[in-house]
Amino acid sequence: MAVSSRYLDAAVRELSRLPGIGPKSASRVAFHLLKMSPSDVRRLAETIVDLKEKISTCPVCGGISDGGNCSICEDPDRERKVLCVVEEQKDLLTIEKTGVFRGRYHVLGGVISPLDGVGPEDLSFGKLVERLRAGGILEILVAFNPTVEGDATALYLSRLVKESGVKVMRMARGLPVGAEIEYADSATLATSISDRVEIGQ
Repeated sequence: MAVSSRYLDAAVRELSRLPGIGPKSASRVAFHLLKMSPSDVRRLAETIVDLKEKISTCPVCGGISDGGNCSICEDPDRERKVLCVVEEQKDLLTIEKTGVFRGRYHVLGGVISPLDGVGPEDLSFGKLVERLRAGGILEILVAFNPTVEGDATALYLSRLVKESGVKVMRMARGLPVGAEIEYADSATLATSISDRVEIGQ
């Protein structure tokens, strides 16, 4: 008769729902948690709850915030003339870690993908246009993953802001087609940002 525990089974089941963690990895994590002290497990649990309950979305750029505007939007030393538009919040953090880009950001919330039922109206293009109308932005750096959907979204964005006179640039193709910004190394990202080219050129 196999020895099991409904609590262990529940933990493995929930851990398996996390990206990149299969049943075997979930089981290893669960047994590791069993070896941890109660205080360490409690601290981990509280940290996860805080992650969900206390982090909010920046009302300006769409990035993550501990409440109100994020630290990047509030930083007076950031370049106000250049705006980097990314797909997701995690892409913002990845680019920020390179230390190369010193402008501000705008999180679009995804890319246009008709097959997945995602159209322009489902993304934060409206808020982006509002930021452009407010003035001061002279250049947009498009930092989407190099996919068909990413390229199509970049082209849509370029046409959307064409009349505003804002220059729309994209990162140089240091990233292989189909790769994700999140997994690119910092050196490749830094080169892609520095060697950016104008869309449509």
